[in-house]
Amino acid sequence: MPIDSSIRKVMVIGSGPIVIGQAAEFDYAGAQACRVLHDAGVNVVLVNSNPATIMTDKALADEIYLEPLTLTSVKRIIEKEQPDSLLAGLGGQTGLTLAMELDKEGFLQQHNVRLIGTNAEAIDKAEDRELFKETMAAIGEPTIPSGIANTVAEALEVADSIGYPVIIRPAFTLGGAGGGVAYSAEELTLVAQTGLDASPITQILVERYIYGWKEIEFETMRDGAGNVIAVCSMENFDPVGVHTGDSIVVAPALTLSDKEFQMLRSAALNIISALDIVGGCNCQFALDPDSFDYAVIEVNPRVSRSSALASKATGYPIAKITTKIALGYTLDEIQNDITGKTCACFEPALDYVVVKFPKWPFDKFVGASRRLGTQMKATGEVMAIGTNFESALLKAVRGAEIHLDTLHAKPLSDRPVRDRLADCDDHRLFTVFEALCSGVSVDEIHNITRIDRWFLARLQNLVDYEASIRSGLTPELYRRGKYLGYPDAALRRLSGSETLPAFRAGYKMVDTCAAEFDAQTPYFYASADARCEARSFPRSGKPVVMVLGSGPIRIGQGIEFDYSSVHCVWTLKSMGYDVVIVNNNPETVSTDYDTADRLYFEPLTAEDVLQIIDVEHPVGVVVAFGGQTAIALTQTLDRHGIRILGTSAEGIDIAEDRERFDALLEQFHISRPKGMGVQTLPEALHAAQTLGYPVLLRPSYVIGGQNMKIVHDDAEVTTYMQRILAQGIDNPVLVDKYMMGTELEVDVISDGTDVLIPGIMEHIERAGVHSGDSIAVYPPYNLNDIMTDKIVDSSRKLALALGTKGLVNIQYLIWENELYVIEVNPRASRTVPYISKVTGVPMVDVAARVMLGTPLKDLGYGTGLHPIPPYYAVKVPVFSFEKLGDVNAYLGPEMKSTGEVLGLGKTMQEALFKGLTSAGMVVGRHPDGRHGVLVSVDTHDLGEIVSLAKKLDDLHFALYATAETAAAIARLGIDVVTVDGIRESDHAFALLESGCIDYIVYTGALKDATTDDYIALHRRALQLGIPCFTSLDTANALADIIASRYNEHNTELVDINHMRTKRQRLKFSKMQATGDDYIYVENFDGHITCPESLCIPLCSRHRGIGGYGIVLIERSAVADAKMRVFNRDGSPGGIGGNAIRCVGKYLYDNGIVPRADLTIEAGGRVHRLHLYTRFGTVGLVTVEMGKPAFAPEAVPVTLEGERVIDRPVTIAGGEYRITCLSMGNPHCVVFVDRVDEVDVAHLGPQFEHADLFPARTNTEFIRVVNRTTIKMRVWERGNGETRACGTGACAAVVAAVENGLCPKGETITVKVTGGDLLVTYDDDGVRLTGNAELAFTGVTTY
Repeated sequence: MPIDSSIRKVMVIGSGPIVIGQAAEFDYAGAQACRVLHDAGVNVVLVNSNPATIMTDKALADEIYLEPLTLTSVKRIIEKEQPDSLLAGLGGQTGLTLAMELDKEGFLQQHNVRLIGTNAEAIDKAEDRELFKETMAAIGEPTIPSGIANTVAEALEVADSIGYPVIIRPAFTLGGAGGGVAYSAEELTLVAQTGLDASPITQILVERYIYGWKEIEFETMRDGAGNVIAVCSMENFDPVGVHTGDSIVVAPALTLSDKEFQMLRSAALNIISALDIVGGCNCQFALDPDSFDYAVIEVNPRVSRSSALASKATGYPIAKITTKIALGYTLDEIQNDITGKTCACFEPALDYVVVKFPKWPFDKFVGASRRLGTQMKATGEVMAIGTNFESALLKAVRGAEIHLDTLHAKPLSDRPVRDRLADCDDHRLFTVFEALCSGVSVDEIHNITRIDRWFLARLQNLVDYEASIRSGLTPELYRRGKYLGYPDAALRRLSGSETLPAFRAGYKMVDTCAAEFDAQTPYFYASADARCEARSFPRSGKPVVMVLGSGPIRIGQGIEFDYSSVHCVWTLKSMGYDVVIVNNNPETVSTDYDTADRLYFEPLTAEDVLQIIDVEHPVGVVVAFGGQTAIALTQTLDRHGIRILGTSAEGIDIAEDRERFDALLEQFHISRPKGMGVQTLPEALHAAQTLGYPVLLRPSYVIGGQNMKIVHDDAEVTTYMQRILAQGIDNPVLVDKYMMGTELEVDVISDGTDVLIPGIMEHIERAGVHSGDSIAVYPPYNLNDIMTDKIVDSSRKLALALGTKGLVNIQYLIWENELYVIEVNPRASRTVPYISKVTGVPMVDVAARVMLGTPLKDLGYGTGLHPIPPYYAVKVPVFSFEKLGDVNAYLGPEMKSTGEVLGLGKTMQEALFKGLTSAGMVVGRHPDGRHGVLVSVDTHDLGEIVSLAKKLDDLHFALYATAETAAAIARLGIDVVTVDGIRESDHAFALLESGCIDYIVYTGALKDATTDDYIALHRRALQLGIPCFTSLDTANALADIIASRYNEHNTELVDINHMRTKRQRLKFSKMQATGDDYIYVENFDGHITCPESLCIPLCSRHRGIGGYGIVLIERSAVADAKMRVFNRDGSPGGIGGNAIRCVGKYLYDNGIVPRADLTIEAGGRVHRLHLYTRFGTVGLVTVEMGKPAFAPEAVPVTLEGERVIDRPVTIAGGEYRITCLSMGNPHCVVFVDRVDEVDVAHLGPQFEHADLFPARTNTEFIRVVNRTTIKMRVWERGNGETRACGTGACAAVVAAVENGLCPKGETITVKVTGGDLLVTYDDDGVRLTGNAELAFTGVTTY
């Protein structure tokens, strides 16, 4: 069927930051989707908070919002952009859950937005555990005995009925978040509560744990016409019980009989059809290895992690096809890009084996539990393709960058190998191999591990082969070793042979059809076969450039390096080069078959890369964009005479070598923290004592701050060095004097003559927190011009002296007003994507062109420091500690974050608010009523805690602190509750459980003695959703944001494709009516698109123009003009009785409507105004305010009845009689005896936010003085107590009349703080008369 022509504007929701369970695979999927939509002529609106993605590149969507992925933000963007469709299945669980919440609320229907692809009912059937179970039963597909629970008690009941052990699967979560296995009621109580907390609908599936069954997956595809195919089968090396993201996975499934395969394939197709899925879908099965019994584990009705793996394994682009199907195409209408002949309804066939190997973060978290279970812990993965399982497995292991090229790994403990076989951890593969080498039989290992005997037999092949070469390596045995996947270095080491036979790797092509059709896309993998399809593939004759990718996603080297690699490829292609990319990460855009001219899916090791170079003969190799993975190959490539494009191997070595770099700094009189390079423990102790504690210890040639530590004494140095030296690190350990100053970061592009600095970033946290874990602000917020000039000059000198051709990243420290260089990285950094998007400088494009000889001056971006845009951009790190609950989450010099988000705003506070919100933090007082902060700081922080304590006290937070901290705070005269230390009692934990804590500030985990205390506290805080800060700088910034009053409703929605390039001039008039002052702005041309975002900075009486809000004067189709009112907190004000009089004056006095009688559209009504002039200008105005609305749903108020008149209620513990009505906005009128004695500041917020008023309310406290006079004070929602409120005065009179206290039809004087208002209420409605005055006019900028 043809494309659906009604689809014109589609919103695509991304997956947000990289976290465990949701990584780069969704950037790959989202980028494919956006390209398909764009090519189809559809307007694409993209919402994603992750700046490091290709998906958020300007070319991939028409409008791109780097905004928080929250319901509020997405709703606002839908209201602004008005898409007709929403594509939800490509943003992981984040995008899917948001779409479902929008649908369930009815918001999509209200705004005429439809879900395209799989519909909401089908998603519910797959994601809701109870509906899923019912659907499977209806179609006869078996499920594991289970039950649905919404409480812990229900979970215990289910477990009692089905028997232990049980597995917990929370609904609507990713990466197995909140899941676990319980063997007893005691264990289930904890696991069930964790799962319920993790589920957005508080629902878990309690399922019988069928340990030992095989886990099989099928990726399927279905179109709107009902055509359905199985794209790929996959099998876990581990049995059921290990999350598929943590398991070694093979494709196709290798141990199934034909009957088993066809049985599960048929089941998968049956399921996707029954669920009415439209697009890609992942079906997971458990299969009893001893019978033909199987059960459906779960179904993911969206593109998943397995979809990316299946796409790369088969060459079948699942996300791309899913998007085309969403547009209305059927499978038979979509061409297979790989063959160019078949269509997408052909099932791929594989004549090779694919192995996926996870990348775990345990090297960053020494001491953390390495146990694997149902909750995913891997940060990334690699994929390897081979002609057999053994070769693919060995290729995957050496590509995982775990310092192995065989299966011989050092055991994690000295326990006997048979005992360790029962440990299900990240070393299980290596333990199994060790056991086989030790003579343990395949059957015994199978009985312990339940790993299929077929896999164990393949490992036995490797054991047998290694035994056969111990006495020497014959040519035949060498060929056998290459067939099994051993690299030459391993063969030399295992056999003792110095010389090896000649060997040239052959490369085969991935073609999706087992060679039945010729492939059109050159997508290669290495084999030991003599025939090489890569060498025979037709070439264009263009010069070849090779780009080295960054390998698996891991802490310290994430998706931002893939972003840079892809951009480099695109630029080189546009310059007329044939571009070859080498990478082994299946989650990324760089390994898409159509990114480069040729793709080699191979490990990034010296031997593998040199073999590809032997085929491609590139004119140069780019290492600068592949992170430390690619940089580490520089010296090897240089020794082999391979040209390194960009900064030379010599320049890279100068930057990394301590002595050579120190000499360079001395040449330019640039300071750096004093330090030494050491290689032994005595040398380290001597260096630390010479420099003086504290010192920073770190290995050279690392990324992500791996193994960095700040130490304070000899004992800590000894512990550190013993651990480092045990790892066999060859390069020196660097010992630096630690200075707690301000850290800055600079990205520089140099062509060898000139430099361009796109931006300088300042970190909120002082030095000591890794730059990847710091909040980075662009432009810097505390940097003066003198220091800026010094940074620019130093950066220019260093870049040129290193011979940089391309990018270099420099980190600085300001300490006691002196500038120091911390380190220089001669490569792309993790800040490149976000600075590129904010400044408009395509940094990788410019750097790539410079590498190949184009002068900077010819590229149009200038030289020196690039002009600063009119925005602040704040990069906020995101952590995955909820998946690694037992790790030390204290932030220090070793990086721990897995991803990042970006906040963009006119002010730093606005940008930081958006960044923290995007990172998942509730900024402000928690909506569930918690209003306290728990503080415990180290002794050396006591001097600084008083500043933070005062800020928190000013914000009316209750303070709780441990004894020493509490004493320091109390000396400031601030109330503080003393809390016992963790080791003294469970007082702190009880406090967390009580629900009165919003935030924790804890800086006491610097010493090993307090680390366990912090881990325990942080783990419980995570479970309760309480943010925990280990830096006073971050906590201070948070307090400043809360004080700034930004919220999700009053920030600017920034479309990065249409950002302002300079500050805009804003003409305004400051006007007041009865003391009710607002800022009035003409917006006839609609240039102000987010007025709510202007309210916070402009309405501040101390830092802005000052006023109760902003009033926009706009064109109207039904009146002389339209008025929109926004309170000073950015919330809509509805109709403003005082504001509308001022608008009437503005229109008349400025000659826009030169009549005494005019009409203004406001609050959904048209209001008539009569103007009274004096000396040619308006001084008094009468407004027809319309009729009041009394129906509770119109106000709105949740009380029953036709009207709420003199109704008794209890609010904040007090008894009141209220009258409620709407005058275009909600009002609650309270009659009191003495208006002046009412504590409006206290009572006003209690009324405004009472549950009775779902849209909040304005509250008038009034006294009827006599039958024609009322005295009133008012609390306005969003503004607080004001000097007057026009609609409030009208509401007061209406309430007085309806309660029989004032006559109807007569003019009543309402006395407010700002003067008098005259109100008449009769059967025709309400008329309001009062003054209108111009205070002043002016121009500001934003």
